[in-house]
Amino acid sequence: MSARILDGRTLSKEIRARLFERSLRIRNKGHAPGLAVILVGNDPASKVYVRNKSKACDECGVMSKVFLFPKTVSEHELIELIEELNASNEIDGILVQLPLPAHVNVRNIIGCISVSKDVDGFHLYNVGGLVVGGTIFPPCTPYGVQLLLETAKIEVSGKNVVIVGASNIVGKPMALMLLQKDATVSICHIKTNDLSLYTRLADILIVAAGKPGLITADMVKNDVVVIDVGINRMPDGSITGDVDFDNVKHKASWITPVPGGVGPMTVTMLIENTIRSAELRMSINNLEDTKLEQQNQVYGLSESLSQF
Repeated sequence: MSARILDGRTLSKEIRARLFERSLRIRNKGHAPGLAVILVGNDPASKVYVRNKSKACDECGVMSKVFLFPKTVSEHELIELIEELNASNEIDGILVQLPLPAHVNVRNIIGCISVSKDVDGFHLYNVGGLVVGGTIFPPCTPYGVQLLLETAKIEVSGKNVVIVGASNIVGKPMALMLLQKDATVSICHIKTNDLSLYTRLADILIVAAGKPGLITADMVKNDVVVIDVGINRMPDGSITGDVDFDNVKHKASWITPVPGGVGPMTVTMLIENTIRSAELRMSINNLEDTKLEQQNQVYGLSESLSQF
């Protein structure tokens, strides 16, 4: 018996239709939600991601501006642009496409983005908010994973969740978000001894390691829920995940495909955060009010889900 598919493409289409309605309401008040994307260099994967984000913006009624720089751009030039975008009334969200060249300090770049426009959720304030239970903008990929789980009514509370991959973009924030939902979370990484010892215990397995075929059928138990965040381009040009989908699907209860699972949700949650930023800026005049609002509520998806 094959696992049921957690279909990110279909769910994204449903969400984007509702995001368009929210965007239209903002436009009717005299403001077009705006996203600025900064792309440095000629990395092919980054170009594809940016193109997908621009397409999603068009679908959801969000104005997008892409700023292209050669890989020789200085850190100072990037910071100057971000400061201009921070002050711009046309821009509600700022995204710096990673990776950046080695001579650019990523922390400095992310740190100078206004918290109220950090729609990628990477600013220290937003990351810290995950620890204490409240954030303005949750990181897009973990946000999309959590929404996939909630939409499928997959219970998280009390479950053993194993995350393979300890990145600041997926692994760590995903763990914090699931802890808020009362999951018992283990994070594995490149130095974990006997990875399968952990993965076999997982009720929910989330894999974001960037290694094709890392998780095989003998590494999971029956009825596990498998979320494959990996996106790997093979020599023949095909895209595959970190999980041996064809074999693991026969043991799992739910599984995400690659492509078509987490990827579309990541882009959609970026648009959700951008529109939310526009909504907040239309109704809240300063960041302190935003902070107060967040401190007075327990972090969860209930507010965002009520808007979809």
